[in-house]
Amino acid sequence: MAVEEKKGILLETGTNEFEIVEFNIGDVHYGINVAKVREVITRTPVTEMPQAHPYIDGLFTLRGKAIPLVNLPRCLNIQTPDEPKNIIVTEINNYDIGFLVDSVSRIYRISWKNMEPAPEVGDQSRVVGIIKMEGKIILLLDFETIIAEINPEINQKLTTFDDATVDVKAKRSNVHVVCAEDSPLLRELLVSTLHESGYRFVRDFNNGQDAWNFLSNIDKDIPVEDQVRVIISDIEMPQMDGHRLLKLVRGDQRYSETPFILFSSLISEEMRRKGEQLGANGQISKPEINQLIGLLDELIFKKKVSQE
Repeated sequence: MAVEEKKGILLETGTNEFEIVEFNIGDVHYGINVAKVREVITRTPVTEMPQAHPYIDGLFTLRGKAIPLVNLPRCLNIQTPDEPKNIIVTEINNYDIGFLVDSVSRIYRISWKNMEPAPEVGDQSRVVGIIKMEGKIILLLDFETIIAEINPEINQKLTTFDDATVDVKAKRSNVHVVCAEDSPLLRELLVSTLHESGYRFVRDFNNGQDAWNFLSNIDKDIPVEDQVRVIISDIEMPQMDGHRLLKLVRGDQRYSETPFILFSSLISEEMRRKGEQLGANGQISKPEINQLIGLLDELIFKKKVSQE
């Protein structure tokens, strides 16, 4: 299945719509955002790697590039009667990786409003949302968390930042940050790292709708900058995505001067253009937390703060 031509045909930026590739493992239906998918190929020979992560079958070659292959049924602890037939080749967090699945069916265009947060029925850390379709439910997986489990460098980059002086941390300590991120693992890492860097006041939400509800109902008797000084948002989230949140924020006069940063695994050239069109002050690919903190300082204090 070719998906490259599907990218870029979404409706007007900020409409809160996205496209998913539906795939199956056993009898369960799953989905992945088209923006993360490079292409879908039939299963290809794999070279095993000694001491690789248990989820990794090995490496396969695509156009001269060696790419790790994740056995998604094994990762999800699902037993399937037949051998998986397809590989979904993705680019997430600037990291090329393939996912072995049973079959790939079709592409759907849906609204983020139709994606509900996954119900808490045990350890659902790998499912970030569900989409109810006629006669079936599609589960959206947290691919960022799966990759972070496989590649420790992701977690390291999310928790490593340049040390700062006491004066710099004191400046940061009075800044109120609003953060929207749907992945529980990444949200926890992001918030804890911001706290450690000196940004003590971080109000976090697991989707854009909840963040917007908060922003819409701040105390009118208190200056905006004393409640919201900067907004950080993922792009891919249930109920309301980051682009729609950004569009609403820029349409609210109270936040005309509030810096808005998109922090996402989807910062491609096309996504960057969309973010700029909507008025983003900065766009940083996960998991570059050190770049994010540097940009926060630059936007909030209007200059780069010295760090030691």
